[in-house]
Amino acid sequence: MDIVGTINTAARKVPTWTIYIVGAGWLVYLFYLAAFTRAFGPEPINALEREYGEIGLQLLVVGLLITPLRETFGISLIKFRRAIGVMTFFFILAHFLVFAILDVQSLERVWTEVVKRPYLTVGMISFVALIPLAITSNNYSVRKMGAIAWRRLHWLTYPAAILGALHYVWLAKGFQIEPLVYLAVLIGLVAYRYRPKNRSKNRAMSRA
Repeated sequence: MDIVGTINTAARKVPTWTIYIVGAGWLVYLFYLAAFTRAFGPEPINALEREYGEIGLQLLVVGLLITPLRETFGISLIKFRRAIGVMTFFFILAHFLVFAILDVQSLERVWTEVVKRPYLTVGMISFVALIPLAITSNNYSVRKMGAIAWRRLHWLTYPAAILGALHYVWLAKGFQIEPLVYLAVLIGLVAYRYRPKNRSKNRAMSRA
């Protein structure tokens, strides 16, 4: 069996709920490290806030990679995409809650900071765009909205991903390569989604 077949066979044997268990467990474990150990150094709140945000970006990358992997290499991880999307939202929600509750510690100040600082404005827009996607990431919403409307709503993933990466780039102090890598990768993945497609090939395949 080739490597693609091996990966697909292994993926079929892994239940989707493991994504939720592992993701939730890691989220809680990171909070434990920040709250009860010195693993995050002298500024654990700031470090935890950034860790949650970066994991959210990493999960956005993973979620957007699923379609290119399937179309380019035949690797099918599509059954995990919804779970990855949900965990993406929860890590970014945790990122926001650490900022709002533990760092700023005032809803009034949260609003003031978001309006005052452009990098926070961009990050908040990205977060808000993810909220309807998390709410509708279930079979009931697909049936209620219809598949076409549901897919169109979930196109919000693309601007949310780009804005999230811009938030990270803007937040970084000085020139740092890592935020730029995230931005470049996410722009590339979004561009892949909107790439010109071979219409004649598609017509030939539809007639086959």
